[in-house]
Amino acid sequence: MDRPEVPLPQLHAFVVLAEELHFGRAATRLGIAQPPLSQQIRRLEDRVGHALFTRPPERITLTAAGRELLPAARRALTDVADGLAAARAAGSGHTGTLRIGFAASLALTVLPGLLRGFRTHYPEVRLDIREMTTAPQLTALRDRKIDVGLLREPPTGDPDLTFRTLLTEPFVAVLPSSHPLAPQRAIHLSDLANEPFVLLPRESGPTVHDRITEVCRAAGFTPRVTQHAVEWQTVCALVETGLGISLAPAAIRRLRLENVTFRPLTPPVPRTGVAAAWRASDTRNPLVTNLLTNLLPTVTRAG
Repeated sequence: MDRPEVPLPQLHAFVVLAEELHFGRAATRLGIAQPPLSQQIRRLEDRVGHALFTRPPERITLTAAGRELLPAARRALTDVADGLAAARAAGSGHTGTLRIGFAASLALTVLPGLLRGFRTHYPEVRLDIREMTTAPQLTALRDRKIDVGLLREPPTGDPDLTFRTLLTEPFVAVLPSSHPLAPQRAIHLSDLANEPFVLLPRESGPTVHDRITEVCRAAGFTPRVTQHAVEWQTVCALVETGLGISLAPAAIRRLRLENVTFRPLTPPVPRTGVAAAWRASDTRNPLVTNLLTNLLPTVTRAG
């Protein structure tokens, strides 16, 4: 058997009258005249099938049916109010879950400050943070497994994704501390032409890999890659063992490895970009919009 739907104004009028037990005061509190209030109560009583209040000349009181209905009516009104508040919070991006992919090296640069700022402004939003290299981030964005990516060297010409550059930073040479070039204050890139390189595999970060290759070719050589590692931290660890040298973003200097030396390159110093990425179709996603308001609005040069 279908349950009759009760309009919220009738429940509201009933609860207010049950609290005031006076038609005049209840009508004033509701901002309506007494006749419309009486009509609302009559319609609700018709739905219930029983009187909810005793009527004058007796003092107005709740009947047995009214006393039974009152707690349920209050719960219904509270549930609706809570639901409206939750809907407003979700619609404004103050609640929900935001999934963010990030390249590991960005934990040394933009990520900590970005997350702190976002949590300060939106403490009720749950952040799902996932460490991923560039290529998996792009796939996860297209597959709707993350909402925002923080990555290096974003690709160009992708109609499905939007990118915003957050900062650029210089590349530095990564050398074993025992390397003959390690004592130098700065290194000419061409001096690395005959060195074995440890780099990220192209499938993990094709644009970063190609950027480093492009930088080396501009210096007159193609890097001879002898080892691969998926994360920059692992690249540096392999350099420490003497398996080769590398070029890495300057933020990597914050890693403390006893037998690794980081050296700046002589001008002109090649730089690498860090960007935020999100689906072009997510312009109305309030969680993404709120995150972007906490990102750097213009390109910032770091290092």
